[in-house]
Amino acid sequence: MSVPEPPPARPPTWRDDDAPVAAPPGPWTPVRAVTCATAVCLVLVVLGVLMARPDVAVLAAGPLVLAVRALRSRPQGAVTVALEASDADPDARGGAGNLHGTLHVAGPARWATVSTTRQGRPAADVLVRVEGERLLAVVARTVRTGPQEIATADVQGVGPDGATVADPTPAVTRTTVVLPATTPLLELPLPQRLRGLTGPHESRRPGEGGGLRDVHPWTPGDRLRRIDWRVTARRSPDLSELYVRREHAQAEAVVVLVVDSRDDVGPDPRTWRGSVAPRPQDATSLDRARQAAASLARAYLERGDRVGLDDLGVRRRPVPPGGGRRQLDRIRHALALTAPEGEPAARLRPPRLPSGALVVVFSTFLDDESAGVAARWRDAGHRVVAVDVLPRLRESGLYDRERLALRLMTLTRDDRMAELVDQGVELVTWRDEPAVALRVLARRAQRRAGAGAPR
Repeated sequence: MSVPEPPPARPPTWRDDDAPVAAPPGPWTPVRAVTCATAVCLVLVVLGVLMARPDVAVLAAGPLVLAVRALRSRPQGAVTVALEASDADPDARGGAGNLHGTLHVAGPARWATVSTTRQGRPAADVLVRVEGERLLAVVARTVRTGPQEIATADVQGVGPDGATVADPTPAVTRTTVVLPATTPLLELPLPQRLRGLTGPHESRRPGEGGGLRDVHPWTPGDRLRRIDWRVTARRSPDLSELYVRREHAQAEAVVVLVVDSRDDVGPDPRTWRGSVAPRPQDATSLDRARQAAASLARAYLERGDRVGLDDLGVRRRPVPPGGGRRQLDRIRHALALTAPEGEPAARLRPPRLPSGALVVVFSTFLDDESAGVAARWRDAGHRVVAVDVLPRLRESGLYDRERLALRLMTLTRDDRMAELVDQGVELVTWRDEPAVALRVLARRAQRRAGAGAPR
């Protein structure tokens, strides 16, 4: 975290929830050095008078006068502090990276000491000049998504010449919501059946807008502009029968993103028990799931498809499938607020999905719950893609028994995911070139999109 030089001072514009915090009313107290120096000077003056040594008294009179002058000119009033998030900065709201905030310090202090911490860790200690008001830019680096603390600041005013200090202000803190960033994806898998009467993909149903389906004799209801005069001249030179070109209809894909928020584990297995929090510089499995879901949502929505969002860990109303830029914003905000909420209740049946939807499940697959739900969706006829979001694990520093437990867990997880593949669920590991794996899934079927749709 750094505290760079801010732009020129401007009048503070605090919102209702960013009201400045002032120190409790109280006197400005002298610092310990001034108190000790004043006491020594008084002792020297008394000794000079008692011992008839005017030189000693004169030697102590000068510093004593300066100390008294500093105490008489100490400021009056309290120091106010406010910390607000910078809404205008794209990084503060648009993805993991730099979080920006602005610290407002105002009051009669000439100087102020600012101590900042983030997530309980010391960040920066600086001495800044106030002179009525000062705006400080606060920048924090993060790899996490979701609700994030920008910083916690403690401020103490310092009077002229550093002779007096004000009472410390109460600690001020500010949080912001970091939306998951997106990764560019080129080719994406499609569901086995396409829906709708229009869209970006060519279906197998007859209609308009797609490629050539066949050439058929003209029937009542066919448009005259679809007459193929070359085929008609070749097959019916006397024009006793007309032939028209029939096309495939355009359709859209419906994609449902399902995030398993029950697990939020980091790359260090020793933090999985919950007694020790993951390090702030380590992205957890839920951070990867948010990024993966946001990337797929953006890629499908840019292609004109409809995307919805559901959560396996929390029973709340899902985000229904929709399209457009506002749908992407809605999904990213819902992903940012996705978090484990206590002990999840066991599901008797998987969530209901639209017919023919492509289901993408983002999970660590550390237990049978998410794998069982994905398998039931595959048995119901949906095309299911399982995205493994478990981070690359760090085994250094583990004891032998911890290493053995991790090995057993890894073998069980590998067997569970291999069983999913045997049941027809397609697997993608997000930590290993996800764009390439998704392209392979998109090209795996050697038939045109929507081949499973009825004619």
